[in-house]
Order: sequence, then C-alpha cells, then structure tokens
Amino acid sequence: MFPKIISLPSGFFLPAYGVLVATAFLVAIAITARLARRAGLNADHVTGLGINAALAGLIGAKLWMVAQNLELYVRQPAELFTLATLQSGGVFFGGLVGAVAIAFWTIRAKKLPLWPTLDAFAPGIALGHAIGRIGCFAAGCCWGEACDRRWAVTFRNPDANALTGVPLDVSLHPTQLYEAASQTILFLILWALYRKRLRGQLAAGRVFGVYLAGAGLSRFVVEFFRAHETAPPFGGPLSVAQWAALGLMVFAVWVLRRSPEPLPPGVSPGLA
Repeated sequence: MFPKIISLPSGFFLPAYGVLVATAFLVAIAITARLARRAGLNADHVTGLGINAALAGLIGAKLWMVAQNLELYVRQPAELFTLATLQSGGVFFGGLVGAVAIAFWTIRAKKLPLWPTLDAFAPGIALGHAIGRIGCFAAGCCWGEACDRRWAVTFRNPDANALTGVPLDVSLHPTQLYEAASQTILFLILWALYRKRLRGQLAAGRVFGVYLAGAGLSRFVVEFFRAHETAPPFGGPLSVAQWAALGLMVFAVWVLRRSPEPLPPGVSPGLA
C-alpha cells in the first residue's frame, strides 16, 4: 500500500517494510528482556542472544529464499545482487531455523537455562512477527490469491509493483493481515501462558512449544490463500512453506513432550 515512507529525487527512499521490521525487532527484544528479568534470567545475556538470533534469522531467511528460487538465481546470478533481493526479507521459516540454531548454540555457550530462556522469547517473537507482516502489507509482498470477498484489498501503488511484483488493480486476499492477526492472537495466548509459567503452574518449555505449534498452524492455514509463483513440490497440494509448517508442528510436539513437568510449590520457575 505504502512501500516508501520517504522518497527523494536522488532515488533514495525509506522503505516502510524496513522500518516496520526494525520496529518489530526492537519490540520483540524489549518484551523478551522484560520477561527474562521477571523470570530471574540475566537480561543482558538474553538480549545479546536475541541480537545474535536476529542476525542469524536474517541470513537464514535469505538463504532459504535463494534455495527456494535456485533455478532463477542459477539462470540469472546477477539477481543475487539486485536491490530487490537485498531489500527482501527472505522466507520466514529459513529465518526461524537460523535463529533457533544460533539460540541453542548461544544458550549452551552462555550456560543459560534452556527452556526458561526459550519461553521468554516466545511472546516477543510472535508480536514481532505480527508487526513484520504489517510491513509486508505496506510493501505489497507475500500477497494473496484473487478474492471477491468484501475484505479483499487492491494494490494500486506502482512502487509496490516495481519493488515486489504484486499485481495492481486486482482484488486479493490480504494474507499479510491474516498472518498478522493470527500472530497477535498467538502473542496474547503466549503472554497469558507466560504468566502461568512465572507462577509455577506451567512447565518450562511449554510456552515455547505452544509458540512453535501456533506459528506452524498459522502459516499452514494462511498458505491456502497465498499466491504462489512456483508449483507445489511432490506433485501435491501443499506448498514448500506448508511442508515446513508441518515440520514445525512436529518439532513443537517434541518440545512439549521433552519439557519438564511443572515445578513443585516454592521452587523458582525462572531457574528451572
């Protein structure tokens, strides 16, 4: 809708997507640091972990995007260095894999308690994801299929088409807003669960497990309304992202089964 917040005659512009992604990162880190302090964790170490995970997430998202469009980049390697590729946020699941991998490594290196630390991150990640999807909506990327519903959206800004390829003057499913709404609901659920976690009524790791399950389910459903430029793999109806979402939900089940039982009364939940 509004891909450029500021545009100068020189060609420089301030992208709405970049501003909202930066906002999402700051909000996620602020929430995580607050929850970490309430749980008795080292907030400085947790904040450093968040920064490392965010950087790994950016790299992972870009690598997944390249892998998903490998044929294009092999045929036209110069596309790797275009402004559109550099400004693209990449693919969420690639970012999540990169972030989680670095998170596990940093947690071990800093000797942070695994499950309480991951729990502290879950609500902030969900809300940050919601804000990031609003950035997608502003830019025009990740658009939906044609839609004749009353809530359909129509992109008319030529800059959005030039930057992301979103079709103009076509009524589309607002898939970006679908995912933003589902992640906001997930954030509220996780926030409530974290309060139970701090009271010792919920086992360490369960908040993170619910986040993984919710994020996977949200993306799996939203993908049915997304426009896809490549055919689904394996000759079936599911997209690559939906297969990744199923894998995420399986991982969520493992986390929920692996996490410990609730603590007995009088034991600090933050240090479990």
